[in-house]
Amino acid sequence: MPFSSLKSKISNKNLSTHFGEILKINATTIVASGLKVSIGDTVVISSQTHGEETRGMVTEVEGVKFFITPFSFVEGYRSGDKVFSDRSGMSIPVCDGLLGRVVDPFMRPIDEKGTVHATSSQPIIKAPIAAMKRGMIDEIFSVGVKTIDGFLTCGKGQKMGIFAGSGVGKSTLMGMIVRGSTAPIKVVALIGERGREIPEFIQKNLGGNLENTVIVVATSDESPLMRKYGAFSAMSVAEYFKDQGHDVLFMMDSVTRFAMAQREIGLALGEPPTSKGYPPSSLTILPQLMERAGKEDGKGSITAFFTVLIEGDDMSDPIADQSRSILDGHIVLDRALTDFGIYPPINILNSASRVMNDIVDEDHMKAVRKFRRLYSLQKENEMIIRIGAYTKGNDPELDEAIDKKVRMEEFMSQGSGDAPSYEESVHMLMELMGIAKTPAS
Repeated sequence: MPFSSLKSKISNKNLSTHFGEILKINATTIVASGLKVSIGDTVVISSQTHGEETRGMVTEVEGVKFFITPFSFVEGYRSGDKVFSDRSGMSIPVCDGLLGRVVDPFMRPIDEKGTVHATSSQPIIKAPIAAMKRGMIDEIFSVGVKTIDGFLTCGKGQKMGIFAGSGVGKSTLMGMIVRGSTAPIKVVALIGERGREIPEFIQKNLGGNLENTVIVVATSDESPLMRKYGAFSAMSVAEYFKDQGHDVLFMMDSVTRFAMAQREIGLALGEPPTSKGYPPSSLTILPQLMERAGKEDGKGSITAFFTVLIEGDDMSDPIADQSRSILDGHIVLDRALTDFGIYPPINILNSASRVMNDIVDEDHMKAVRKFRRLYSLQKENEMIIRIGAYTKGNDPELDEAIDKKVRMEEFMSQGSGDAPSYEESVHMLMELMGIAKTPAS
């Protein structure tokens, strides 16, 4: 056997003679001693009964004892089982070969397409881009969805949130953005989702096309630590491609289940529950993930879309509220719009893009302001129009809103297979609003 092959074969094996032992196990935590460890260190736990190994993270140290949160479940492990230091630490193997693959948070393939032969590694936990190294967001990022490109125009390096209740159409919109986006590299993190939703999302929402796409999966049956670090792992994959100079689309579903995983970990460690049972760490962990997206001088960019599940369509939910304060804009999906057959059901009056004014021209903004005004008039006067209490001619602006109502709703609707370009969407919007393009000087 060549030396290089032998080195590769044993590189991930634990050959250390130094080990600790498990003292106590409960449903979520393992207590051990015998190793000098720090908070955040990773360890390998070896079962004497089954000969299996699992990884865990040191989350608390108390004298000679330390507490481990495992990446898998604790069934099959017992007092006396060995605990070894993990020399690889919190890093994952990365390479261009991840494109087109479906992997778990440790980059192990789950699509039965063979091994991914990594060429380098990337730390899972990494500091966000330094404030003074961030590039200005001055380029348009087209996603192929008329309502977003027209009214909520995104820039390269922007962080957007998609806020919606269950069953409103988040997955469909995600698929439209991934398919219609102009980004050459796409990283999708599916965190805490039901197992059946993974092949559904790939086949129905992406049409089975994973070209230039990496999907990182940590389903709801995984341990809280796997769900938590699945999001960080996916972001590390996006950073790997960003560092090569690529403009990357990062899509994560969902922030809420990511925060719920941290809630389970925090409560198990004795953190005090606050609003809706979330401990403080569930809120502080959100910027640690979200701020890693962005545009970096001399490198590429990560344009991120994070979905946030709104329980009972309540936008004052603590996770939704915290996310909105961190992100550069929010897209709100409205259940009422689905009743009118408008898909994707984006409420343009409650949604906003914080960088749009800096990246689009004045003619585009005129059309957007006029559309919002007419749409708002339609909503305010909907009842009196329906009962026939309004007489045409009393308000010219409302007359225009009524005349254009059908065409405006058609513009806001889009088939899941359609993906008009940014230029096409803006042209349709300006034509609908009667705004002429100002000639370039």
